[in-house]
Amino acid sequence: MNKSSPPTIKDVALKAGVSTATVSRVISGREKVSPALIDQVNQAIEELQYRPSRVARNLRVRKANTVGLLVSDIQNPFFTSIMRGIQDTLLAKGYVLLAANSDEDEDQERIHIETLLAEEVAGIILAPASTSARNYADLIEQGVGLVIIDRIPDRLKVDSVLVDNTAGARSAVEHLISLGHRRIGIIAGREHISTATLRLEGYRFALQDAGLPFDPELVSIGDFRQEGGYQAMNALLNLAEPPTAVFSSNNVMTLGALQAIHEKCLKIPDEIALVSFDDMPWAASLQPPLSAVAQPTYEIGTTAARLLLERVNEPERSTRRVILESELIVRGSTVGPNC
Repeated sequence: MNKSSPPTIKDVALKAGVSTATVSRVISGREKVSPALIDQVNQAIEELQYRPSRVARNLRVRKANTVGLLVSDIQNPFFTSIMRGIQDTLLAKGYVLLAANSDEDEDQERIHIETLLAEEVAGIILAPASTSARNYADLIEQGVGLVIIDRIPDRLKVDSVLVDNTAGARSAVEHLISLGHRRIGIIAGREHISTATLRLEGYRFALQDAGLPFDPELVSIGDFRQEGGYQAMNALLNLAEPPTAVFSSNNVMTLGALQAIHEKCLKIPDEIALVSFDDMPWAASLQPPLSAVAQPTYEIGTTAARLLLERVNEPERSTRRVILESELIVRGSTVGPNC
């Protein structure tokens, strides 16, 4: 411990030889802890002259029926459906949801996390903007219930609900290969984001299984935003030998990709086929309707909410990672008119 900084709950836990969750339970006094452990923790608190923060002191007391949700892009319909699943599950158990949007910005995310902690929420469901586990160390140290959804930072050992991104991307590209396409492009996300890496992996596996070469020229990097998808698709279409089909790694980039295709007056799927990771409520209303890998968004939300409530009620249970399956929905953007 740095002598210039006040002791933390982690310091107390280390000195007492217990977990931070046990220290939190002793401080709150609302859960059963053995007398021996209480004595160990209190002795460590006294020796270190530890003063619990307002958040730690009131954890699960004043606002134990409130849960925080922090997503990386509230405008993405993917998160809207997840939020509905979370809210429905929490309301049934008497919990209220507080939601915030980081807009893929780590500084905004940090501010929102601090605000949720100040509100003394029982736990937080988080779609992280950062890839660093260090950014969430305070949450874990303070014993706040935490569930990660969609993507997960490296080496962050917490409850999580994810989708099998590799299998979903693989199914999309295998579909394009089955239609006879051999020059298939991908609009990929930024490499440091887990979902982008796994979807690119699925793309490569599908090519490998079909005996097709991996061509770096056909990998165009976007940023999971519409403008990024637009720029990435233009880069593919401007190649000397453009792809005949493209797999877009998320729904928002697909919007930009469609814009680029329409500006060049290309016919879908006759001149270029397109399949997206993430289905959208209006995908079937496009002309032609959009083929897409649908994620079980509502189930992601309900599962995340259940995991969080389990964590709140049983703070020291082992962490769980739930991986859900996606479904390829084939429509006219790859197979032509279906009406």
